[in-house]
Amino acid sequence: MRLDPAKQSWMRAKPTRAVMRALTAKGGAARFVGGAVRNAVIGQEVSDVDIATPLVPEQVMARLRDAGVKIVPTGIDHGTVTAIAYGTPFEVTTLRRDVATDGRRATIAHTTDWAEDAARRDFTMNALYADEDGALFDPTGGLADLKAGRVRFVGDARRRIREDYLRILRLFRFHAWYGKGALDAGTLAAVAAEKAGLAMLSGERVQKEMLRLLEAKECVSALHAMNETAILQAILPEAEFLDRLERLVAITQAEKLAPDPLLRLAALLKNRDRAQKTAERLRLSNAARQRLVNACDEGARIEISLSGRAARRLIYRLGKTGFRDRLLLAWAAQKDGASTKWRDLLALVQSWSKPEFPLGGRDALAAGVTQGPKVGRVLAELETWWVEEDFQPARAALLKKLQACA
Repeated sequence: MRLDPAKQSWMRAKPTRAVMRALTAKGGAARFVGGAVRNAVIGQEVSDVDIATPLVPEQVMARLRDAGVKIVPTGIDHGTVTAIAYGTPFEVTTLRRDVATDGRRATIAHTTDWAEDAARRDFTMNALYADEDGALFDPTGGLADLKAGRVRFVGDARRRIREDYLRILRLFRFHAWYGKGALDAGTLAAVAAEKAGLAMLSGERVQKEMLRLLEAKECVSALHAMNETAILQAILPEAEFLDRLERLVAITQAEKLAPDPLLRLAALLKNRDRAQKTAERLRLSNAARQRLVNACDEGARIEISLSGRAARRLIYRLGKTGFRDRLLLAWAAQKDGASTKWRDLLALVQSWSKPEFPLGGRDALAAGVTQGPKVGRVLAELETWWVEEDFQPARAALLKKLQACA
């Protein structure tokens, strides 16, 4: 099998050709590697394009500079240079082999042996190379594994894991995206035996892998495998509602909603306290932390019997995202969530535009309200009345009521 450049727009793109021409000029060698090749083989979208070359970083930079391509030495210690051609970045990495590893990072040495470079990669489906003409180089049997949906470590699984314990999580993430059927029993035994090494990983690294896993169509089956090997408990001890996550995924797919990894994470958690602990464990951003905690808050629950008027009040109070999060989690909590009423509430939050309260501080002062805390207090009381009246009172009615409060 080979890739047809005529059918691969990323291979024909002007930025790609510029970088490859610079590297292969005067007898140089370069091949596309990893995700771009993997996705192209199975017909999925290619976004980031990585390139491997036997040229050492100094040669890479010299050739790119001569070709007028911008250079950023992003990972020079590991042989990686970022080339930016026409605004498009490419990671160009010298072929390498591991000299020493400690479970998180590796000391590397450069090599000119493509098979040696492939032997240090994590999974066979990621150890695929392609040249400019589309000829494939597959030293580890990755093509067969990719087509079979088999996520397999390159060489000995436990050795690969000990080189970087993040590969345990990457195994499940890649299975969620590319796997078919169950993971190999031997592979599961290897990750279970090495799970203590997960304690070496930073919250940020775990966060990145887990959110990417949760975005996948088959995230539930991957999480079940993680649960069975006690991996899930090791990294997310607060996660317990896999059944609710499964129903949430089914609901959002049926309603044609985009995968939402943060909401899927919330579905695994029991309450606000556990959401807070998970957010701290994963080092979530302040915005993500707040959304996760709010989604799991047991107050202001969304009930199927909620009227349109009551729903609009809650949307106004919680915001559209906050209401939708709680709605979908409440829907997924029901073992029989087929009622059209849930869909009616979802349609409401998606279509309703939150109105803006028509009054402000200047209106209060103009009406004679004494400057100071009373302004905020009076406006808050009027806003509460306006919301309770289903946002119907117009500005004129509000001004009249304001005059009576002055």
